[in-house]
Amino acid sequence: MRPTLPDRVLVGAVAGAHGVRGLVKLKCFTEKPAQITAYGPLTDETGERRYEVAVVGTAKGGVLARLEGVTDRNAAEAMKGTRLYVARSALPALAPENEFYHADLVGLGVETPDGRRLGKVRAVLNYGAGDVLEVTGETGESLLLPFTRSTVPLVDLDGGRLVAAPPAEVEP
Repeated sequence: MRPTLPDRVLVGAVAGAHGVRGLVKLKCFTEKPAQITAYGPLTDETGERRYEVAVVGTAKGGVLARLEGVTDRNAAEAMKGTRLYVARSALPALAPENEFYHADLVGLGVETPDGRRLGKVRAVLNYGAGDVLEVTGETGESLLLPFTRSTVPLVDLDGGRLVAAPPAEVEP
C-alpha cells in the first residue's frame, strides 16, 4: 500500500547565522542550492508560517540568505534548525521512471528480492558520494544502503515498497 505523500516537501534548513546583520546559512536539499526559492514561498512544515527568503551568496554546503524580519545575529541564531518547506504542487514534474523525490521514498517498505522484509525507509541521506537509504528494521536497528540501481533494482511507489539487494559488505 502506497504511503500518503506529504503535501509539503522539505527543501532546506537554517544551519546557522552568518555575520552580524541577520544573514543565515541555509543547508539546501534542492538539486541546485541557489534555486531553493525557485518553487515559491518557503514555509514551516504546517504551511502556517511563511518565510520570505532572498539568496545573497553561497556557503559551503548551501547558500547565504536573508530572511524577512531577521535583522541581527541574535535573530539569525534563533532561526537555527528551522526547517523550510514548499508546497508539493510547486515542484516540477518528474520523469515517469527512475526519478523520485526523497519525500516519496520515506516510509516505503523494504524487502529483498526473495521477499524477506528488511524494514522501512526512515530517511534518505547524502554525505557527498550519493544517496543512501536509512532503513529501520522491525526491532529498531538501522541499515544503510546505497541508493543505486544495483542495490535497489525496484522502486514501486504505487505498491508502497522497494526491493533491495544489499551488497555483501552490508549485513541485514
